[in-house]
Amino acid sequence: MIQNVLLCVLAVTTLASCSQKIDSRQWYKGNLHTHSYWSDGDEFPEMIMDWYKSRDYDFVALTDHNILAQGEKWIVVRRGRIYEKAFEKYLSKFGNDWVTFKRDTGRVQVRLKTYDEYKPMFEDENFLIIQAEEITDNFNGKPIHMNATNLQTLIGPQGGSSVTEVMQRSVNAVLEQREKTGVPMMPHINHPNFHFAITANDIIGVKGERFFEVFNGHPQVFNYGDSTRPGTEAMWDQINIAYHQKNQPLLYGLATDDSHNYHLLGSQYSNAGRGWVMVYSDSLTPASLIGALERGDFYATTGVILDKLDLRKNSLYVDVKAEPGVNYRIEFVGATSQDQQSRILKTISGPEATFELSGNYIFVRARIISDKRKENPFQEGDYEMAWTQPVRVNR
Repeated sequence: MIQNVLLCVLAVTTLASCSQKIDSRQWYKGNLHTHSYWSDGDEFPEMIMDWYKSRDYDFVALTDHNILAQGEKWIVVRRGRIYEKAFEKYLSKFGNDWVTFKRDTGRVQVRLKTYDEYKPMFEDENFLIIQAEEITDNFNGKPIHMNATNLQTLIGPQGGSSVTEVMQRSVNAVLEQREKTGVPMMPHINHPNFHFAITANDIIGVKGERFFEVFNGHPQVFNYGDSTRPGTEAMWDQINIAYHQKNQPLLYGLATDDSHNYHLLGSQYSNAGRGWVMVYSDSLTPASLIGALERGDFYATTGVILDKLDLRKNSLYVDVKAEPGVNYRIEFVGATSQDQQSRILKTISGPEATFELSGNYIFVRARIISDKRKENPFQEGDYEMAWTQPVRVNR
């Protein structure tokens, strides 16, 4: 993590001029998409929080489908030794005084702990749990899922007469709750290629959305597209070119786990630890983190960690926290106002690179690719990567 660095941080979508100053912010590691027994995950919230906290995450948002961890809910432990042993581990870790359960006709039933109950057990100055929800809807059978981070009250499926309208209504509901409560909160579009439900054109039609998942760790989301449909990176650039034409703010790209499976591991399962965001914030609070995310003060990663990321005298500078024996390639990707197409503008082999910005770029972002194989990858053969957020140049 970086503190007291002399830089003009990559904090806004438009670069005009910047001066050096002391920056006391630091990087916070977090996952914004996680599931538990409160919906279709296969683990208790406390065990999930313990997993992330013990692996040096700074914040986690539990995002179960169309539900907040409130009120009374009981689950029946799934049949099979794997899940029975998982319950025994849960009981052993937290004890009979904490775990409320009963046995009936040979099955174990467990009352799930609420957000208000488990939050104090884990939160401290180094770890934050953010209340959130995955607003789960559809249009003509197409799954349309959107996360709402730091939500205060439940938002149900909003419906709509098109894919775009369903997303727009969810965005509006989150932003209306934010306006009404005065509490910072943010929506984001989940895994657009899940069942190939959401196209770039669908997202282009949405107003007020600033985030989508450029990487999601679920095995069925087709991050890389297929033979006829684009991957999420290509969609990202297409959307931002269109946003430039519409004079809309840039869309930012998140990496998330979308974890559901905590006991069976492998690329065919949706496991934890595949993707996260590193947020450059002045404090570990929902308001500060969301503010930093909205300014673009973060990058998405599946394992590559950066030492520095900033704008210096009209240039984008990337410095990787290099691991011994690992090689890196930094690709600057962008589009110009002349060709209106994204492409690789410059490639540097090594852990450090600079790209000189000029006024004819619609946006520029960096993609960092290592030759280190990803442990328990989204797809077999994946290498650890990172994506910085796109920046605009305005003279």
